[in-house]
Amino acid sequence: MNIEQLNSDFGIAEHIKFIAGAGGFPFIRVDNERASAVISVYGGQILSYHPANEPHNLMFLSEAAYYQSGKGIKGGAPICWPWFGPDPERRGRPAHGFVRTRFWNVTKTGINPDGDCQVTLGLTESPETSAIWPHLFDLSLEITVGESLNLELVTRNRTAQAVTITQALHTYFKVGDISQIAIFGMQGAEYVDKTDNGIVKAQAGAITIDREVDRIYRNVQREQVIEDAVLNRRIRITARGSKTAVVWNPWVKISAEMGDLEDDDYKRFVCVETANADVDAVEVPAAGESRLVANYRIERDMAEVLKEIKSLQ
Repeated sequence: MNIEQLNSDFGIAEHIKFIAGAGGFPFIRVDNERASAVISVYGGQILSYHPANEPHNLMFLSEAAYYQSGKGIKGGAPICWPWFGPDPERRGRPAHGFVRTRFWNVTKTGINPDGDCQVTLGLTESPETSAIWPHLFDLSLEITVGESLNLELVTRNRTAQAVTITQALHTYFKVGDISQIAIFGMQGAEYVDKTDNGIVKAQAGAITIDREVDRIYRNVQREQVIEDAVLNRRIRITARGSKTAVVWNPWVKISAEMGDLEDDDYKRFVCVETANADVDAVEVPAAGESRLVANYRIERDMAEVLKEIKSLQ
């Protein structure tokens, strides 16, 4: 992709700029008065979101992440589509689908009347994707960067038959210390414990993490909140078009085994994923569409924010 042409076609002075990123991938730098963000055209993946008055990024991005064609980028918000998890047909196709390792198209950029920046990326079928998943589709990711970060994944089915998908916004949230967070919004929900042979269990109280966690929560509330005692903040996740949430942290052994994570990276992130997975599969009707939406907002007392910023200066 030609960076100069992308800037000519879609760049907006002082707000949206295309740059050569890691691995030579085209990145989109977004800036406004409220926040900044970095988006990778490869994978259709937001890598960073940093509110203007916050000392810390919302997202975790591994220092050891791969920036190579055919590999996913570890961190930010990877897109799992048209299936979440292992190949549902067990035909050896890649886990979490194929869109996180494809170059997307930039289809639209703009500035809202309130000053928020919008970037829309799109992907459609090709001979290569049709060999993996034989359906006609238009997939888009609508990203809005402002006081909150809004991600809207839109599946448009262009076939004459309904298609069934599972999907997720596989977001990595930066935390101060994994052992000192609590996640609310799943109290009382059933979950599939993938670390315990897929046994279905019930969540009692808030989620805390002191070991490997890989869970699919069913029929969750519309909002989840990550309380972070070390970074002194709350991350509020508001979902739409979803009844499922996935919580993942690899803990010590898997973090050390993954080439695209540092050994102790498990301490610095948690994935709380807005998803349609497990029993929450989505049937997209012929010529119809489905929308999966997640809004992320950092909440803190402003007096505490200003005090922390001053201490860092």
